[in-house]
Amino acid sequence: MTRMDDLAELLKTLCPMFLLVDQDGRILRVGPTLQKLRPDCVMDGKSFLDFFEMVRPRTVTTIPALMAMAGANLHLRFHDEPRTALKGLVAPLPGGEGAVINLSFGISILDAVRDYALTSADFSGTDLAIELLYLVEAKSAAMDASRSLNLRLQGAMLAAEEQAYTDTLTGVKNRRAMDSLLGQMTASNAPFAVMQLDLDYFKSVNDRLGHAAGDFVLQQAARIMIEETRDDDTVARIGGDEFVIIFQGLSNTDRLSTIADRLIERLNQPMRFQDKDCRISASIGTALSTHFDNPRAEDVLQASDLALYQAKREGRSCHRLYSTLLKAQS
Repeated sequence: MTRMDDLAELLKTLCPMFLLVDQDGRILRVGPTLQKLRPDCVMDGKSFLDFFEMVRPRTVTTIPALMAMAGANLHLRFHDEPRTALKGLVAPLPGGEGAVINLSFGISILDAVRDYALTSADFSGTDLAIELLYLVEAKSAAMDASRSLNLRLQGAMLAAEEQAYTDTLTGVKNRRAMDSLLGQMTASNAPFAVMQLDLDYFKSVNDRLGHAAGDFVLQQAARIMIEETRDDDTVARIGGDEFVIIFQGLSNTDRLSTIADRLIERLNQPMRFQDKDCRISASIGTALSTHFDNPRAEDVLQASDLALYQAKREGRSCHRLYSTLLKAQS
């Protein structure tokens, strides 16, 4: 084995991205990791400058100029794709026999690991690149864990918020959600309607058939309200058998009356629970935000409540508009 072979074997362990070149810049030996970057290229016997372009200093364009850069930091890259950026250091051999050029990735190491599927086995055991890879891997794992935790926390927060605004028995919104939405509606000055609905004879269902039947009726009533309203409308249960429906952007009284009539018709139908009929009806009162010059949530709610009690006084199972009450009073 020649001196060059012995030196090359030593360099494979110490700096696996080395090049041994003669005094004319012809490549004599190539480190295993460097060769892995161009597995289909035979570098032995070729000129160093055939494979690498000097980026800094730009004045190095010849082999003599390269050899004169002993001990200086070089910045270079491959001529062909991928044009991986490299750092280099030239160490002349005794007697002018050539030089060892040791290369490294520097800050491009992460791109290199990705582009060439490098592992820790491709680096010297003392190379700081190994530490950097471990740090990046640890950071990546920590970031993945952090993202996963954040997603779980966000999901938990959304679930908690949804639960806080949901009536657990019927699945519709609760009074808290209604108050929040009405606050938003009045703040935006957008027109809206509030429909208050009481289930007539609900107490008799509870007294005659028990609370399980009452719960069933409430659930079925909530389902009917959802089916008879739009996706943008909000159904809320605000008391035992009291519901509120908020219609965003709807101020047509004929259309609201049609919706109320459909609700009354469907809620008048018997609900079958454990082979027994549960019979209820509905009294409904509706008020529009447009009835008020400067509508406040409590004003519109009170107006719909007045219309609801007018419906109850007139025999239940009917719908009354607050605007009708205003006309009667004028």
